[in-house]
Amino acid sequence: MTAALLTLRGVSVERGGRNVVDGVCATLPGGGIAALCGPNGAGKSSLMAAVAGLAAHRGEILWNGAALDRAAVAFMPQAAAVRATLTVLETVLLGRLDRLGWHLADRDLSAAGDALESVGQLHLAERRIDTLSGGQQQLVLLAQRLMRKPRLLLLDEPTSALDLARQLVVLDMLEAYAHDNGALVLVALHDLSLAARYASTLLLLAEGTLIGSGCPAEVLNADTIRSAYGVEAEILRSSAGHPVIAPLYASGSGLLPRGEMLRRVSHGAM
Repeated sequence: MTAALLTLRGVSVERGGRNVVDGVCATLPGGGIAALCGPNGAGKSSLMAAVAGLAAHRGEILWNGAALDRAAVAFMPQAAAVRATLTVLETVLLGRLDRLGWHLADRDLSAAGDALESVGQLHLAERRIDTLSGGQQQLVLLAQRLMRKPRLLLLDEPTSALDLARQLVVLDMLEAYAHDNGALVLVALHDLSLAARYASTLLLLAEGTLIGSGCPAEVLNADTIRSAYGVEAEILRSSAGHPVIAPLYASGSGLLPRGEMLRRVSHGAM
């Protein structure tokens, strides 16, 4: 399937009289994962809401050079916990609510089962979703979005409640989904090492401004991490060649790294 292309041209979002997203320009090809990174308050959620059509914005958001068709988009916000008394299967089926008739077709039940299996939660199909842990709910809601087979999948911190193994499983699955369907998965992540491992494109935001865009290995360096996060970091390499971000200390905190602090104490300098 031909990969799609998302284009952002001078996208700005205003909240409380100030731009929380300020003139972001980027071109994001489908067929892979694009990671949206930056510190708390950088504008990641606001930018994602603008792309999803849920936040007023200035500038252009284009899909293959035309206005974005919202029917091709699935969005999972950061706070997406469910307290309804639906079963897990019923919750996932809601992902196709606009296509369901009075009677469930076998193809819909099969698709729901496939979506749950893809996130490792098929065994919970008959459980009530409000009895699940936060991480389990997060996986079920991801399966619900996958039911739509979106060309553009927007996920705001979808691994925040997951343990390390499930983070890897989910990102492996999303990478394969994007590749197999020519889709674009735009995902907000705090873990820079995971972003560097899975993303083909990385956008780095700080105070609403895009300070880096492109291949993760090019965007993530000591200078950009310092600029965005106020953190001194080492950039290491995994055995597979992916960047691994090792934070050392918060450079803007006024605190010395522990080793330097101990050295100064031992020499009577503090």
